[in-house]
Amino acid sequence: MLRDPEVTPTEKLLQEVLGRSFGAYTELTSRYTENEYDLQPQWRYYNDGKAWLCKVAYKSKTVFWLSVWDGFFKTSFFFRDRDCPAILELDIDNSYKNQIETSKTFGKLHPIVLEINNSDHLGDLEKLIKYKKRLK
Repeated sequence: MLRDPEVTPTEKLLQEVLGRSFGAYTELTSRYTENEYDLQPQWRYYNDGKAWLCKVAYKSKTVFWLSVWDGFFKTSFFFRDRDCPAILELDIDNSYKNQIETSKTFGKLHPIVLEINNSDHLGDLEKLIKYKKRLK
């Protein structure tokens, strides 16, 4: 979704595309842009993927990427080899831990992708955000 470089993602457009999962999106953006997390969402059109993506950063560090799909959104985290063992110790769904070992790497980075269509998925997202923010 969001493939037109001339149409910047707005609340209204995101609500149309996300449908019922828009509530989870608004909860994510309101919860994680507050002082405790201080995350900054930055929407930008990327020519290589021909789509709008949201880079979510803490200061100068990219914490995760957010992409919008029809009825849901995905958050993508990327971790270095040395950061992966501690992820296996986090209290998150095993399917996310398995991605560390089974997903195709991007260079030396291991992806963890969360497909979110309701607020129930935000707990694991929060744990990954906290972990990623602590990394140097």
